[in-house]
Amino acid sequence: MLDLGKMRLDIDVIDSEIVRLFEERMKICENVAQFKIETGKPVFDKSREQEKLKALGSKTHSEFNRCGVEELFQQIMSISRKRQYQLLQENGIEEKSEFLRVPKLKDQDVTVVYQGVEGAYSFAAMKTFFGNAASSFHVNTWKDAMEEIRKGHADYAVLPIENSTAGIVQDNYDLLTEYDHVIVGEQIIRCEHVLTGLPEASLEDIRTVYSHPQALMQCRSFLDSHREWHQMEWNNTAAAAKKVADEKDKTQAAISSRYAAEHFGLKILSENIYSNANNSTRFIIVAKDKIYAENAGKISVSYELPHESGSLYNSLSHFIYNGLNMTKIESRPILERNWEYRFFVDFEGNLSESAVKNALRGLRAEVRNLRVHGNY
Repeated sequence: MLDLGKMRLDIDVIDSEIVRLFEERMKICENVAQFKIETGKPVFDKSREQEKLKALGSKTHSEFNRCGVEELFQQIMSISRKRQYQLLQENGIEEKSEFLRVPKLKDQDVTVVYQGVEGAYSFAAMKTFFGNAASSFHVNTWKDAMEEIRKGHADYAVLPIENSTAGIVQDNYDLLTEYDHVIVGEQIIRCEHVLTGLPEASLEDIRTVYSHPQALMQCRSFLDSHREWHQMEWNNTAAAAKKVADEKDKTQAAISSRYAAEHFGLKILSENIYSNANNSTRFIIVAKDKIYAENAGKISVSYELPHESGSLYNSLSHFIYNGLNMTKIESRPILERNWEYRFFVDFEGNLSESAVKNALRGLRAEVRNLRVHGNY
């Protein structure tokens, strides 16, 4: 009969030997890093690693073990690279940053652009972040806002990026890719939607409800209880309220903020219509110049990955090995490349920190099209 206790002791002996050999291998890797520091050779040699994995896999005696050995050594090589990147950083070999560190963001005598009209949640985010010191103007679309920055007509743009109920604002993730602008700040606004109509209107009069698609989604349960209403998407919650006020048709209503209802002289027909009591939207403050404030504590990046086993894990492990806390990950399809994706990652840190520089160095070497979208 097999002796389980003896087998476990045998495994313990083998595991101890694996640990000893691992540390011996890592010591040699440190010597390799020193050689690369002196000669300027890159840490990552993809063809060398692929040849090595194939050779190691061929030494096994089953297909299962081949896959296991290749996966194991992929991780060992990845760990070795991360240690080499750390040693480069410790020896003062840094990549030149395209970002300029500033004591604080300029928030006096600046111009801010937002999408929508006065009373929109973007307007509220702008007022909350900048106070009354900034001048502002509005445009019809989020893309228009990015264009106004590009043309130099505005210093900052305010864009919604994520809602706690409806999720990400996909179009604005795509705009971050399309434009070379950077995120320099963020502002969270509670979205307490109300149903608004003309002063003489009642719920029984309503036939059509206008609002931004995100707001309609955030009030889905309420709207489902009024299936007789026709829902119409509009480009902004405040613009929807303005439409109802301008057209003076008591069969029309809008889902908007309380501020917009008051601003356009509308009556609140129903309150607390949002599905999530903590419904909030996170807005980003976008600028043209690549700057970040000294006290910035969050970084947003994006990158593309090859269709290879472990590629996503290996990219995320750069945050793990450098002790960085990842707070969010999203993926967006890459245009004209079906079933390939761009990953957006938010993590805590400041671009001046060694751990951040180290993680970005590793990512830049091992992923495709790494972009730092901002430190804020």
